[in-house]
Amino acid sequence: QVQLVESGGGLVQAGGSLKLSCAASVSDFSIGAMGWYRQRPGNQRELVASITSGSSTNYADSVKGRFAISRDTADNTAYLQMNNLMPEDTAVYYCYIGGRKYGYSGAYTYWGQGTQVTVSS
Repeated sequence: QVQLVESGGGLVQAGGSLKLSCAASVSDFSIGAMGWYRQRPGNQRELVASITSGSSTNYADSVKGRFAISRDTADNTAYLQMNNLMPEDTAVYYCYIGGRKYGYSGAYTYWGQGTQVTVSS
């Protein structure tokens, strides 16, 4: 069983910072990658940042140098530090985890409930 709990969204002025958290509660599941997607109004969901179990990171070009993803493997928690936020970062941010269920083949992906980030100009 897998459960993701997100926190940390909110309203901030342009140039400000927010930190998102994603706590995963899992059983019989091996977590590989963790990360966030976001969905801006009228747009498709897009990858923001991800981090593997080996701490390799990947970022969307639009957030490189401003966002930083990290992970506490012991607690199965990921963090997204967002600095120098811009109005175009306004979106619903969805945490996800990818991995494998013990005893099953294939990869599985689970999603958090989403958290709203609003950046005012």
